[in-house]
Amino acid sequence: MSSDQSGAAAGNAAPSLSMSAGSGDTADQFVQIVDVVKKFGESVAVKGVNLSVKKGELFALLGSSGCGKSTLLRMLAGLETVTSGKILIDGEDLAQLPPYRRPVNMMFQSYALFPHMNVETNVAFGLKQEGVPKAEIKDRVQSALDLVQMGRFAKRKPNQLSGGQQQRVALARSLVKRPKLLLLDEPMSALDKQIRQRTQIELVNILDKVGVTCMMVTHDQEEAMTMASRLAVMSEGEIIQLGTPHEVYEYPNTRFSAEFIGSTNLFDGHVVEDEPDHVFIDTPDLPCRLYVNHGITGPLGMPVTISVRPERIALTRKPPEGAYNWGKGVVTNIAYMGGYSLYHVKLEAGKTVIANVTSLALTEIDTPTWGDEVYVRWSASAGVVLTS
Repeated sequence: MSSDQSGAAAGNAAPSLSMSAGSGDTADQFVQIVDVVKKFGESVAVKGVNLSVKKGELFALLGSSGCGKSTLLRMLAGLETVTSGKILIDGEDLAQLPPYRRPVNMMFQSYALFPHMNVETNVAFGLKQEGVPKAEIKDRVQSALDLVQMGRFAKRKPNQLSGGQQQRVALARSLVKRPKLLLLDEPMSALDKQIRQRTQIELVNILDKVGVTCMMVTHDQEEAMTMASRLAVMSEGEIIQLGTPHEVYEYPNTRFSAEFIGSTNLFDGHVVEDEPDHVFIDTPDLPCRLYVNHGITGPLGMPVTISVRPERIALTRKPPEGAYNWGKGVVTNIAYMGGYSLYHVKLEAGKTVIANVTSLALTEIDTPTWGDEVYVRWSASAGVVLTS
């Protein structure tokens, strides 16, 4: 079996699922990825990545397919070898450790449950392989199943379970080994949307209760934003941005981050005035200048892009009173989302702007419809200046 058989279980330990780190770790550098490179022939999948994960943290690697996030996870599990660089967990260099000896467990997106075994035997499998005493196996398996609320399904086969229940069994099988690091590979991809949203919170609560350090990879931005305490956005084998979900969403550092995390409106232009407390940008997209309430210490004339999230844009029927950050256009599309609607407004210059307008705000402006002429506007604090 793959890295579900990894990790060192203490044969005489008490039947508890609590996780503990060795005395050599520091809280902020429990997992250390140092200058890690991975090549497949001439192709470079991971390019000199440096990353530290805190003890007890749920950390997400977020990116589109082929960005290197899964390769990085597989190197942590020992399923891929590192071309150069180091990976340390709790101060221990993993380079010379085979997958089955690493203090790591990996939960795959397919769950990889044995179809001929029932729930109880699936969860116990790794412990039996390690020669853990039968009495201890029984206690630890029961504790793991109770943790994920699957104890009453212990005798069922995987094909008798729903997708969400199979995921819980896979999680129990991973946690029963008491890994120092739990790896989750697209953990929600096999679930439909409604179950996925509920399971995200449940999984976070379980991991928080156990206290295990966790790294997950996902291409689903909502999943990463909901579950992770911190996340890294990856592209072409490199980490583009690192921070809390709030930091990465509100303050993207590149066009890629701005477009990949959520949706945004991008306005290209060039700097015409730059002071410590503001910057003015001329753009062909609007009849006025863009005004952002922070400086960028860049040269005049420098090309930049302004990112404005749809929920920061207001829709009005009357011309805005301010001299900056507005445009006039026609409603070309409306997507009703329940508590809010997404309005697509084609500006006079040809650019389409998306505005997220709450149902309450719509009633205050007599709910514009297709073909109506409207104005879009936003505050000076709504825009983020991107220079790359």
